[in-house]
Amino acid sequence: MLQTPSIPKTMRAASVTGPGRISIQQVPVPNPAVGQLRVRLEGCGVCASNLGPWSGPDWMTFPTDPGALGHEGWGVIDAIGEGVDGYQAGDRIATLSCNSYAEYDLVEASAAIPLPDALAGRKFPGEPLGCAMNIFRRSDIQGGQVVAIIGIGFLGAVLTRLASDAGARVIAISRRSFALNLAREMGAAETIALDDHQAIIARVQALTKGVLCPRVIEAVGKQWPLDLAGELTAEGGKLIVAGYHQDGPRHVNMQLWNWRGIDVINAHERDGRRVADGVLAAIDAVLSGRLDPERLFTHTYPLERLDEALDATRDRPDGFLKAVVVP
Repeated sequence: MLQTPSIPKTMRAASVTGPGRISIQQVPVPNPAVGQLRVRLEGCGVCASNLGPWSGPDWMTFPTDPGALGHEGWGVIDAIGEGVDGYQAGDRIATLSCNSYAEYDLVEASAAIPLPDALAGRKFPGEPLGCAMNIFRRSDIQGGQVVAIIGIGFLGAVLTRLASDAGARVIAISRRSFALNLAREMGAAETIALDDHQAIIARVQALTKGVLCPRVIEAVGKQWPLDLAGELTAEGGKLIVAGYHQDGPRHVNMQLWNWRGIDVINAHERDGRRVADGVLAAIDAVLSGRLDPERLFTHTYPLERLDEALDATRDRPDGFLKAVVVP
């Protein structure tokens, strides 16, 4: 194993000890096994998928492993396991690993995405950015289309930018005035408050002369926005499910979906290679100027305040879009 000198023997790592509770532990710094890299983390994004475990459902087991739930990390390689070529200590990477609420994490070399020097000093949680790029790819958005995006959080904001950059006319639908204002800055042509089901449908019908939208992206992960998404999708259109529906079964209006002949796309990737390809596409988008995600990381917390970051992700106070934690 190759590593940089002066590595501490222990590190801080966060564990979730119960519903809404964390502890910061001192645990041994892990050593990379064959095929692994160790990364000294610069930060980790906070994902809404953490909110299910954070609420303490019956299936959850506490405490979590140190660093667990953190899967949006980035940082600098400081140790290299046997059998790894193409990396050296000091390389900066985004990681596709699962224990990044900590000072160090291990990542398989195949799940490490090199970050170019042009991104030095910039926050880069690669996994959510790659997720957005893969959703955009699977949405098959074309110039001139009307695209409704329901839910303008971090994901919806990125997709608004990508779709408008592709020449689509974006209708952004969200409950917060802050989010609607941001959507306009990201290129949305129209914004609608997510408050009245029938009024939203009527407004979209008026904007599209009754045709509705050939592409609708649901980016909330709740029943009502999913219902609304179906109502807004044009005949022969595509309904893209980008929201993470983690809190139970969903009911769908199959009669409507069937009659309109819409394609329903669950745009979540589980193949690690495709996830990595999405991160690479995000790097290209940032370097080319198509996307500037820096301003979307609205709140930064030290690791010791991970609980506050998770609460803010749940409660979404005014001005909040996405949190990152830093060691």
